[in-house]
Amino acid sequence: MSDIKRIEPGTRMSQAVTHGDMIWLSGQVGTSGASVAQQTRDVLAKIDRLLAECGSSKSRIVQAIVWLADMGDFAEMNAVYDAWIDPANPPARAAGQSALAAPGYKVEIIVTAVK
Repeated sequence: MSDIKRIEPGTRMSQAVTHGDMIWLSGQVGTSGASVAQQTRDVLAKIDRLLAECGSSKSRIVQAIVWLADMGDFAEMNAVYDAWIDPANPPARAAGQSALAAPGYKVEIIVTAVK
């Protein structure tokens, strides 16, 4: 198991796990109660930081899964996401609506990337 590396491990989960060249991030959320745009910016900053710590970047994301508490916020989230994502290397992506871990969370993004 020495080839599995856990980044910021806790009792329930790690914020990121690497194995070989693969990187899996846990779902990232922003500041509870903030606007959808601000939460999306917060999430993307966390993703940037974790990917950098794992030796990667947003241009190496292969899949992104976006959960919104309300699909009515899709356009607001996309405005921030589209300005952030590497346009030359967009990942496969899915988006859906789901009840998130706490009522103040509006956006959660999960990514898989390579080094």
